[in-house]
Amino acid sequence: MKTLGKTLTWCCLAIILTGIASAALAEDDAKRPSLWVDLYHGEPIHYEHVIADLAGVDVVFLGEVHSVKRHHEIQEAILRDLAEKNPKLVLGLEQMEHVHQPQLDKFNAGEIDFAKLAEATQWPDRWHNYKQYEGALKIAREFKIPVLALNAQSKTIRQVARGGGVAKLDPEVRKELPEDLQLKDPLYEKLLNMYLMVHMAATPERLRPMLEAQISRDEMMASVLCKFLKSEQGKGRTAVVLCGSGHVSYGLGTVSRVARRLPEAKYRVVLPSESGDLVLTESQKAASRPITITHEQLREINRPIADYLHVIGIKSAEE
Repeated sequence: MKTLGKTLTWCCLAIILTGIASAALAEDDAKRPSLWVDLYHGEPIHYEHVIADLAGVDVVFLGEVHSVKRHHEIQEAILRDLAEKNPKLVLGLEQMEHVHQPQLDKFNAGEIDFAKLAEATQWPDRWHNYKQYEGALKIAREFKIPVLALNAQSKTIRQVARGGGVAKLDPEVRKELPEDLQLKDPLYEKLLNMYLMVHMAATPERLRPMLEAQISRDEMMASVLCKFLKSEQGKGRTAVVLCGSGHVSYGLGTVSRVARRLPEAKYRVVLPSESGDLVLTESQKAASRPITITHEQLREINRPIADYLHVIGIKSAEE
């Protein structure tokens, strides 16, 4: 069963862990038992072996629950450790719209600071926890790693979700999205149909446009990333993508769309557990409803949720 908090983030053991628990996690989190699990082998794995594997692929997808601080700490540790092994990386961000690439380039070149970047892109208006990406951006600048703003404009995605889908977009607005956008994806649709029902606004009539909005984000992020990786500047680079877990779990969403455009590319999906750390605001609670997703339903997806999972102990009720 999935909790209400876990499903909302889709829209929108013993200590075996080596290095990352003490180096990357906050003190309180470092005290909680944690480990890495290789989900294909079904076994715990040392962190350095995870990094060694990630360093040898073309695209690394680091999923997150956007507002969980621990997830960003893990992402920063992985990004730094990969950069120290191979600085020929590119960092891709779901959290910034592609139209703001020029401002992001200025930050990466050291021409503006983080506060100016946020102001120039109106980032706080669209991404309430934007400050949690400062660490990753500073690592990228330190190692001279290009950074890509991957996402479609939020106003365009809202039009898809609320206006009846992609087909009803104004032709000029439709040009903002990839020309080769593919809306038919039965397996992904099956998964999203489960998760999107957490929204109070998700009725059978409105569910399809909401699904197309999610797919539009996936297609946009994959298109921007693959265009760069095919360019002279991107040739030979390993991409590290920071995005919501819902865009990459089970190798669906953005992952499958990158694989369609780069069929020879090797990729890995890395997810951290939620472990009770998500705290919903009152407005989020009011806009959502409890849902149940069973093992029988998830077995229909018929694949692991990720390549590697970072698991940490659930906080006690008193914490």
